[in-house]
Order: sequence, then structure tokens, then C-alpha cells
Amino acid sequence: MKHTKIIDLINSTNFLHEVKAKGWVRTFRNNQFIALNDGSTIKNIQCVVDFENLPADLLKKIHTGAAISVTGTLVESKGAGQNVEIQVNNLEVLGEANPDEYPIQPKKHSLEFLREQAHLRVRTNAFGAIMRVRSVLSYAVHKYFQDKGFVYFNAPIITGSDAEGAGEMFRVTSLPLDNLPKKEDGSIDFSEDFFGKTTNLTVSGQLEAEAYAMALGQVYTFGPTFRAENSNTSRHLAEFWMIEPEVAFNNLDDNMDLAEDFIKYVIKYVLEKCEDDLQFLEERLLSEEKNKPQAERSDMSLLQKLNFVLENNFKRVSYTEAIDILKGCKPNKNKKFKYLINEWGADLQSEHERFLVEKHFKCPVILFDYPADIKAFYMRMNEDGKTVRAMDILFPGIGEIVGGSQREERYDKLVERMEAMGVDQEELWWYLETRKFGTATHSGFGLGFERLVLFVTGMTNIRDVIPFPRTPQNAEF
Repeated sequence: MKHTKIIDLINSTNFLHEVKAKGWVRTFRNNQFIALNDGSTIKNIQCVVDFENLPADLLKKIHTGAAISVTGTLVESKGAGQNVEIQVNNLEVLGEANPDEYPIQPKKHSLEFLREQAHLRVRTNAFGAIMRVRSVLSYAVHKYFQDKGFVYFNAPIITGSDAEGAGEMFRVTSLPLDNLPKKEDGSIDFSEDFFGKTTNLTVSGQLEAEAYAMALGQVYTFGPTFRAENSNTSRHLAEFWMIEPEVAFNNLDDNMDLAEDFIKYVIKYVLEKCEDDLQFLEERLLSEEKNKPQAERSDMSLLQKLNFVLENNFKRVSYTEAIDILKGCKPNKNKKFKYLINEWGADLQSEHERFLVEKHFKCPVILFDYPADIKAFYMRMNEDGKTVRAMDILFPGIGEIVGGSQREERYDKLVERMEAMGVDQEELWWYLETRKFGTATHSGFGLGFERLVLFVTGMTNIRDVIPFPRTPQNAEF
């Protein structure tokens, strides 16, 4: 007999027939009631055993974490909080879990402790819910773009270029580190390396996606990216996933429309498909918030925050207008900001972004037309000669979630920017050529997938929304 997923058993109304379920024991009470979970849903199914007719040595093997198979009759449950249960006729222990050694016992564990158990933490309610939401969000990303006729494009993981110009990249080499080939001047001779030059793990698939958009019209990437940024914070990972659409003939306004529509679509999709998991995560967040001082608590519950994004048009505000608002606001005047805003040209921090969203406009905000000096070389220069056609989307509780721009399509202007910012033109010869052959207006944006999962799940540390986080001094698992 094939086993049935627990989610299907819980939703079944076909009672009094024999079923088989397999999963992991969450709890075993009174030698009689097993709470069984197989990962298909946050809900457990109760399996009722007749302990008087089960061998004592078998009962002794049923502990939290053990994998078991049960066969029995599906019946309506008399217990509170559940509709169905299994009256067990036969039970088999597939894999034991010694209670003296198994770390995920049925009690409250700190997130710090669970990060040290990343291979087992997904067996908890919270991490099971987070990973199911992550999976559905991932599907929604593909569904949105596929339904709109975008071409899914796989950008290279190994690259010779630095798309962001930040220089914080992981080097890729096959050279023997204990006997590096050297040039006459003592520097490493990368011509003897596997690719014949220096190469790195990608920080973004954008530049390659631009080239493909200029032939296929609209493309998107969704893949891993890497930053060797030594930022040990709750918002940074060394390895994370990026969503990057690029669209030929789109200007910045079109780009803002696309980003807003996309974000609202994926949030709406996950609200419809992950009701139980989001309800659990909302209750978890409310419980966490109770332990915080009143001033640090969120004004909205998780579901309110998600609906807040769906129900409000994103407010579009120029960087210049935002600076004027921030310069004159109370937290700035009273020196409550950690980074005070004194002049135009300042790089906005999360505290400024959150003030604009949560306190001033009280809706998601799209800032646009940033100073050229604080943005990347590929962004289109405005006629004023000092701002670029960039845009960032700011969310409550998180600050920036999307960064994008209209790309500089004019060959001479792009060369000027690359020279001014010290970007290697020889390495990006192919990128410059896309501006020589059939150039046109085009735009795109990048959205860090984990930032999106963070927002949707209500978690506060980005290490808790990716299966095995990679951070400074940590590549465990």
C-alpha cells in the first residue's frame, strides 16, 4: 500500500478506510498519541496507538525525531484542534532518534541555536513554514515572468567582470596555492590559470541579461550570486539568490510599473497558497514582539503588512524630494538618526528609508533619480548631468528591497562613465558593443530573493530564510 501525504489526509472527508502515513514523530504522549509530520503541511496528524497490543520494545523506539510508518483507519477526530486522526493497526519504526542525542526536542529553541543545527532545524514548525513559503514564492517568480512571455536566462556563475564595480568578489582559481606562478614583478601570473585570466564568482547576472534582452526583448535571471563583503549583519549573506529582469525598450517609468506589479503578484500568490504557514508565522511574530519594548514593536501584524503592500499604490518620490523631507524631519533635527542628513548627495541608510515608508508616506515608496556619484556606472545619466535614472523600492520594516535603473544606452556616455569610475573597458568590450549594434532604451531591476522571503515570513535575520547560510567565517554544512 502506498502512503498518503499528511496534507491530503487532513483535508480528506473519506473516512473509515485504511490509510498509510509516513513521517517524523513530533511528540508521543501517554504511550498513545503520536503527532506525525511529513513536511507537506505545518499541521500534524494524530495517530492513536493501542499500546496494550504493541510490543514494549517497539514503543520504546518511538521518540521525537524518529521516522515511522503507520497503517490504520482514518476517522473523524474527537480531539480539539483536528478534524481527522488515524486509528493505528500497524506501526513500523523506519529510523530511530535517540532522545539523549537528538537536539530538536519539543521545546522552544533560540534561532541562534537552530542556526547551529541547520541540517535539522527544518524539522521545526517555524523553519518548515519558512521553507514552504520560500518554495511557493520561488514558483510565483517563475510563473509571473513566464505568463508575461519573459525568457528565463541563465547567467554565468563564473565571470571575469565585476557588474557592480564594488570589487568585493570571490576569486575562482585552479592554481596551486602553495606554489603560485609569478611574473617578473612578483605578481601572480593568472595567464597560467584555468581560464587564462582572473575570474570570480558572479555578483550579478545583469550585464549578461542586458545583452540577451537586446535580442529576446524581455528576459529574467533567477540564480545564485556571491558577495565577498565582510558584513556580519542580519541583512547580509555571502551567497544569495537574485531575481533580475531586463526589458528592451522600457524606460524608468515602465521599470517601476513592472517592479510594483511583480511584487504585488508574488505576495498575493503566496497569501493564497500558504495560508496555514503564514498564519503560524504571524502568531510566531506576535509572540516575539511581546518580548520587545513598546517602541520597538511593529505597528502592523505580518498579514497586515503583506496586505498593506497589496492595497497601497507605491508612492514615487525623487531622491531630491526625499532629502528635503529627511533634512526637515524631527528625527534628523533632534539628532535621533544614527546618520544625520545634512546635504544633498548623502547615501540613504535603512533608518532613512524606513522613516519615509513607515512614518512619512505610510505606504511603499519608490525613490528615483539618485546622484550619479553613489550609483553604478551602467545607469543612464539624466540631462542635469548629476543624477541617474535609478530607482529603489522601499518597504516597511526592511527598507530597500529592489534596486533598478534605466540603463545607459548611449555608447559615448557609457564610455565616459566607465572612465570616470575606473571600470575596465577591455574586460567589458562585449558590453560596450551592445551599445554599438542596435542600441535602444532598456531597463531592469534586481531583487534579492532572501530579502523578499524575509519580508513575507516576518523573520528578522536573513540567515533564517535560506537553507544553509553562507556568512563571514561560516561555511558549515
